[in-house]
Amino acid sequence: MEKVYIFGHRNPDTDSVCGSIALAYLKNKLGTRAEPFILSDINPETAFALKTFKYDIPRYLNDVKVQLKDVHYNKKYILNENASIMEAIELMNQYNITGLPLVDNEKKFKGYVSLKEIAANTIYNDSLVLDTTMANIVSVLEAKESIQFDEEINGYIHIAAFSEQGMENVDEKTILVVGNRERIIEDALKKKVKMIILIKGGMLSKKMRALVKKNRVNVVFTEKGAFKIARILCFANPIQSIKRNQETITFHSSDYFTDFEEATSKLKHTNYPILGNNDTCLGMLRTIDAHEIERKKVILVDHNMVRQSVDGLYEAEIVEVIDHHNIGDINTSKPINFRTMSVGSVNTIIYYLFKENNIKIPKQIAGLMVSGILSDTLLLQSPTTTMKDKIVAEDLSHIAGIDMKKYGLSLLESSVSIEGLSANEIIYKDCKTYTVGENTMAIAQVFTTDINVFKPHFEALVSELDRMEENNQYKVCCLFITNFLTNNSYVFFSKHSKHILELAYGIEELKEGQLFRKIVSRKKQIIPNLMEVLERI
Repeated sequence: MEKVYIFGHRNPDTDSVCGSIALAYLKNKLGTRAEPFILSDINPETAFALKTFKYDIPRYLNDVKVQLKDVHYNKKYILNENASIMEAIELMNQYNITGLPLVDNEKKFKGYVSLKEIAANTIYNDSLVLDTTMANIVSVLEAKESIQFDEEINGYIHIAAFSEQGMENVDEKTILVVGNRERIIEDALKKKVKMIILIKGGMLSKKMRALVKKNRVNVVFTEKGAFKIARILCFANPIQSIKRNQETITFHSSDYFTDFEEATSKLKHTNYPILGNNDTCLGMLRTIDAHEIERKKVILVDHNMVRQSVDGLYEAEIVEVIDHHNIGDINTSKPINFRTMSVGSVNTIIYYLFKENNIKIPKQIAGLMVSGILSDTLLLQSPTTTMKDKIVAEDLSHIAGIDMKKYGLSLLESSVSIEGLSANEIIYKDCKTYTVGENTMAIAQVFTTDINVFKPHFEALVSELDRMEENNQYKVCCLFITNFLTNNSYVFFSKHSKHILELAYGIEELKEGQLFRKIVSRKKQIIPNLMEVLERI
């Protein structure tokens, strides 16, 4: 079953992380193989919630771009380097391909051989040496019977089907091709040749069989004639014996498909071996098959804007969105499930999904879900809080077995420390970007119980906001420091954001660090005001 990737926004907060975990649990219970992910490091508050309810931090997801492992390359297009040249030709004919990756017994990549190289070897190589396995010889000659003493056969071919000429040169390195010529066979056996190939259904008398056993001579019985054998016997040599001139271009299964397309457009080859870890060859990708792609399936939690989501989002298949924010700029090629509600937390929506599907919420998951609700609603005091949030939080707290107010205060207090953080790190604790027409704004928000803790950082914070604005061409770039005990916020902003903030809040002369009373919700009290101004100017 194909896995579904579930994740929140780029700068994960407690609501998005816990919501992703809860939704993944629900999807698995409903029969979907799902896994929650994070897109960057979690904050101290989220770490506190995960530790409290004994849940491991989800794995980091760098992107959902199409990789070569998502392309339907053929895993049968590989051949052991010790297989016969004949087997290589037959495999190429079977699959209508012009080359094959070669591997050793551990499937490690050993090179690539093309049909062109095999043909050149056949035309220009007049060697009569055979250095291969008994199994390869039996296979190529389609032998009905064989007598084997050696696994490896090394020698030179001598054909005595029609004449005894040259028998004086026969020795222990000879591979003798002969018909029902008992005198020649007996002579060869006495000289302990390496192998006798009996053609056209040739037989051995009891006397000859005894001599075969005594002198340990390998024998192969075939219905093929001398002329046919002369043409194909060298094809029993291992495919690795073919002289290869061209440099092999390989790709790793984790390589991005876009990089593969760019590289192959310049290389102009048709076949490319695909390697895995430790140089293991997984198969071969033909450029004509490169359109057969299995895109990663993703579910977005707590966001529905491209800039807030994972890299390569549009190379994946968005199958569902669960969010409680304004509708953003996500586009899909076909209808999807899009669940949105005007509530204070995405976990409130996920709670209703559990109820609608009659899935019991376990204690651990309930604890994480109520953590998300308490975090996003500031202990149910934010203007975004609805009656649904309060009812759901009460029920989840009961399931989790916690005192909601006591736990909630500990949860929020776990996130307020900024000790050792740079101005950049403070701002990016929770910074989200929003697009309004052709304009983009970055709105950061951090929480505290004492604004005085930030005083030594005021100047650095303003400088960092100016730098962010210039580097990213933000129309608005600001930081709200919110005291969740007083429900007041202090705003810091880049130089070009000042006028827009003044218009948004009807302030004549805005100052850095100015107090905004009863302003705590980015979603309801900050973003809508700024968007309205940006839409007008």
